[in-house]
Amino acid sequence: MKIIFFYIRLIRPLNIMTSGAAMLIATAILDEFSNVRIMVLTSLIVMLYAAASNALNDALDHEIDLINRPMRPIPSGHVSVNGALALSFIFFTIGLVLCIQLPDSAIVIGGFIAVPLMIVYSTNLKGKGLIGNFVVALILGMAFLFSGAAYGNVEPMWTPMLLAFGLTLVRELVKDIADIEGDKFSGLHTFPIVFGINRSIQLSIVLCVLIGLGSLIPYINGVYDQGYIMPLIIGVEIPLMIIIFILLKNPSISSAIYSARILKFSTLMGLFSIYSGTI
Repeated sequence: MKIIFFYIRLIRPLNIMTSGAAMLIATAILDEFSNVRIMVLTSLIVMLYAAASNALNDALDHEIDLINRPMRPIPSGHVSVNGALALSFIFFTIGLVLCIQLPDSAIVIGGFIAVPLMIVYSTNLKGKGLIGNFVVALILGMAFLFSGAAYGNVEPMWTPMLLAFGLTLVRELVKDIADIEGDKFSGLHTFPIVFGINRSIQLSIVLCVLIGLGSLIPYINGVYDQGYIMPLIIGVEIPLMIIIFILLKNPSISSAIYSARILKFSTLMGLFSIYSGTI
């Protein structure tokens, strides 16, 4: 039973549940709760892909994690690299098998774009400046286009996609600031390593401002009604202002770690605000 516990930790169940919750919110935005089959399939596929990607990343990053996250299952010696790779392969395969039950456009997004991007990122793009951060943000945002394609209604998913993309991009950047010591040891070339922590924090602040302003546009343009603005202010605008304040007051690794946690919460709250603005 103990080894099962560590394999569960390997795939990061909280992240997986967050992925599933995001797909449920996407279903709610599209008002498709009656389509139980598609709702279950999209949620399961995204959760399986998230689990597979987490296992793959940990398998490939086990040396880095000896410094950055030594208590994770692989660096702590509770899960082997080969075991993590095998689990990743199994989850990707099951996800792909489920994906072919969906419409062609969803198969293209979920099977021919998302999975290759996840693998290419983990094997070649991680730690290569902003391009790696961009690809991760694109993968997360693409989940909403995938959901829209599965239901045959992609257009309402562009705003959630862009919001998730922006928040994930800044979160990946601040995570790179937090992981700078281990990444240096492993010879990576993340943005903070190449340009320094101060420049990275400046870019993070700029991104926070752009996301904060950009997320107001759907309300100003009348895309979403009054139900959108209050959850957005509470769950996105205020947290972004807090992050800017923290980074300006104390531009450090500890501030980056705290900011990354806030941004994970803001992504879900941003999606909830979109749903609230459509009902």
